[in-house]
Amino acid sequence: MAAKPMLHYFNGRGRMEPIRWLLAAAGVEFEETFIDTPEDFEKLKNDGSLMFQQVPMVEIDGMKLVQSRAILNYIAAKHNLYGRDIKERALIDMYIEGVADLNEMILLLPVSPPAEKDAKITLIKDRTTNRYLPAFEKVLKSHGQDYLVGNRLSRADIHLVELLYLVEELDPSLLANFPLLKALKARISNLPTVKKFLIPWRLPRPTRLQKLLHGGQVADSGFQGLQGTRAEPQSGAKDQARH
Repeated sequence: MAAKPMLHYFNGRGRMEPIRWLLAAAGVEFEETFIDTPEDFEKLKNDGSLMFQQVPMVEIDGMKLVQSRAILNYIAAKHNLYGRDIKERALIDMYIEGVADLNEMILLLPVSPPAEKDAKITLIKDRTTNRYLPAFEKVLKSHGQDYLVGNRLSRADIHLVELLYLVEELDPSLLANFPLLKALKARISNLPTVKKFLIPWRLPRPTRLQKLLHGGQVADSGFQGLQGTRAEPQSGAKDQARH
C-alpha cells in the first residue's frame, strides 16, 4: 500500500490550502507535519528537503515536491482532474489563473499595513463582484452544465469553490447575485470526499482574516499561517492526519 502524502507547512491555510482541497476532492488521505518553530523550518532546509528553501512541500510517490503549481498539477493529472485533452486543460488553466488572481488579493490582506486595510477591502469587493465572479457565472450560464469544463469535475471547480468560501468569509453578501456559483459551491461541498474534508473546520476558530475585518489583533508571525490555524494540536503532536 502506497504511503499517504505528507504535507509540510505552517499550521495555517495559506498556500497549502488548495493542495489540501485537491487531495480531499480526489479522495486521497494525507498527513501533515506542521512547521511550528523557526527550528522546524531550518531543519527542513538543512536536510535538503526544500529545493528552493520554501514551503509548501509535499512528499508524494517517492518525491519531495515544492512549488505550489507543480504540486497541484501533479495531483490533478494523477487523479483525472485536469481535463480530457489539451483544449480542456487550457480552459482549466485559464480559470484557475483567474481564481489565483483574486485569491492572492485576499490571501495577503491580513498582512497588509493597517492604514491600507479599508482601501484594499474595497478594491477586493469591487474586483469580486464586477470582474471575477461575473466571469465565472457567465461560463456556467453559457453551457448550462454542472461544472466549468467538460461537464465533469475538474481542479477548476475545486479551486473556485475554495475561493468562494474565502469570499464568503470576507462578506457573505458578495455571492448574493451569483446563483450559479452558489449552486456550484453547494454541489462541490456535498461531494462525499469534500464534505468529509470540510467537517473539521466548518466552525473554526476565528481566522486572521476574520480578526482583521472585525478589528481584532493579528499576529505577524509567519508560523501562525496567513489565514488562521487548520486544526487544533493533539497532545502537542505535530503530525496531524487529514482526509
